[in-house]
Amino acid sequence: MNKLKTLPLTAGLAAVLLISGCDSARPKAANAGINSGSSADEQVTIDFWYPWGDAYPSEFKKNVIDVFEREHPNIKVKMTYVENTGSTQASDKLLTAIAGGTPPDVALFDRFLVGSWAARGYLEDLSSYVGTSGILPSDYYAPAWKEVVYDGKVYGLPWRVDDRAMYYNKTMMQAAGLDPDRPPKTLDELDRMAEKMFRQNEDGQYEQVGFVPWMNQAFFYVNAWNMGGSLQNSAGELTPNAPANVKALQWMAGYAKKYDVARLTSFAEGLGQTGVNLFWTNKVGFVYDGNWILDDLAAVKPSFEWGVAPMPSAEGKPRITWSGGWSYVMPKGAQHPKEAWEFIRFVAHKEGTLLWARRQNAGNDITAMPAVNDELKLADNPRLKIFLDMMPNAYTRPVTPVGSLLWNETQRIQELVIHGKGEPKQLLDELKKNVDKEIKKLEE
Repeated sequence: MNKLKTLPLTAGLAAVLLISGCDSARPKAANAGINSGSSADEQVTIDFWYPWGDAYPSEFKKNVIDVFEREHPNIKVKMTYVENTGSTQASDKLLTAIAGGTPPDVALFDRFLVGSWAARGYLEDLSSYVGTSGILPSDYYAPAWKEVVYDGKVYGLPWRVDDRAMYYNKTMMQAAGLDPDRPPKTLDELDRMAEKMFRQNEDGQYEQVGFVPWMNQAFFYVNAWNMGGSLQNSAGELTPNAPANVKALQWMAGYAKKYDVARLTSFAEGLGQTGVNLFWTNKVGFVYDGNWILDDLAAVKPSFEWGVAPMPSAEGKPRITWSGGWSYVMPKGAQHPKEAWEFIRFVAHKEGTLLWARRQNAGNDITAMPAVNDELKLADNPRLKIFLDMMPNAYTRPVTPVGSLLWNETQRIQELVIHGKGEPKQLLDELKKNVDKEIKKLEE
């Protein structure tokens, strides 16, 4: 693969990268290279940036960092909250710090963005550290490991993972004359069953819906994969306009037209005001969502019967799940690389992963390490087992320098199509041209 060019940072380009996936920032040379570091006897404080609020900082410090510092008395960890930018999963503050030569030593980072940032030289290559640490790719789920590797080099260690399945309301199915113990396995079955579950009030507004193919975790990517499509071929070429992908977007548009996107939007917004995940309102028959909504059960205590199953797919196509999650990375120019690596290795391999997974409020988290999940006996929870069983073959967003651009643009196109403002094939053809042009520009 050709080395991607980088150019000096200009005002505003940091934010552009986070939104469009296109930028030209180059990190300044650091005072300490990747192989430098303090002596074993010197007290070092590493700066760790994270984007999560709520209970994360206090729980992570108590359960993981305090143990790390006891085992590594020469290393102290300074935790710094740095929020992500807008609706993105990355921070323009982090990008600016890297470009200015003042990055943190470690960052908690969305795995989906590792390839994009590695391609532009914003992350340190950890391959040499991994190679001498005893850490193996097989220690992690294959899809999670794939996301931290770019151009044959390792740029992070996987941490938490999540994946998606179909939640189905057995009570609503039974009321619609359907067998509540036989959820749909194909998209045709889903369409037929969902149709029987839409209910309107006297004003023509929906009181309940069967299924909406853009609700919760139902995105274009998910629907394309379940239609048998792919966003990237075996040669690494991006294929957003593949025929099955176009068909998936047309299928989504069909729901918007048949059931009226305005009324569907009004329905979802009304339920959203409850502050409860839409599925737990007992007004949605089928929905795609992640393992994390199982955590709601302690507070919600649903009064209806429900189940979890793999998402339906087109006839003859595999029923997929898609996985995302987080990783620990070392930003380019980290001042204490050796100590930063010790921290990354600890928190993202077995010891730290177990410490975090065994915390009191772990809920239905899935770690990136199958052996840890086995040790925790997570599969003893039959509903969580559905998600665990699918993880080894989970789909992930393409690892590409334009991963952010591709994701953001497909989201925009999805909105246009379901609101009747564009034709699926034309829009996806244009996207294909744009991502190819952007890759060519970066490789010049």
